[in-house]
Amino acid sequence: MLLFWEHGYEATSLAMLREAMGLTPPQIYNAFTDKETLFRRALARYHDREISFALDALGAPVRTREAIRLLLLGAAQAYTRPGKPGGCLFISGALATSPQAQGVADALKAYRKATEAGIAARLAKGFAAGELPAGVTVEGFAKYLAGVMNGMSIQARDGASTEELEALAETALAVWPSEMQGSAILKDEADAGPFCRD
Repeated sequence: MLLFWEHGYEATSLAMLREAMGLTPPQIYNAFTDKETLFRRALARYHDREISFALDALGAPVRTREAIRLLLLGAAQAYTRPGKPGGCLFISGALATSPQAQGVADALKAYRKATEAGIAARLAKGFAAGELPAGVTVEGFAKYLAGVMNGMSIQARDGASTEELEALAETALAVWPSEMQGSAILKDEADAGPFCRD
């Protein structure tokens, strides 16, 4: 998991895997069939062990804005954890893949889409509770927040500190739509932006 997280799917060679796992190539293939299957197992392990911050934040018994704040601050900490590769495996695992690795790219996309769907579900819950103004589209706002997290992952890969990513998270939260903002947006369709209905 750590090798794929650090180097991506295609750049992680069989020799690197053999050295890290202490297995011969035949043993690796006997255990996992092929490299893609091993990678998918690594993704499942990453999901189980490394993204609890997201599940905890989205399920926290707090107002929606605070849940999203916990999510983004949790990402800032998870993406810069000492002793772990920077960023998120779901984002960096296949930034560049050949056509032969399309299955891997699709698997990573599915995980990213699941994250976006989780954010959308939390926003929808907040919308139903009246914590978001009527003009906000849950899908558009969820896509924005997922995009912020993707960007934070890349920033972490480039060496951004936890504090820098936390500042980025707080900046992203500054666009949180208040009732007043929502009313103003609805009055002026030209300024509706990506999060508001026509």
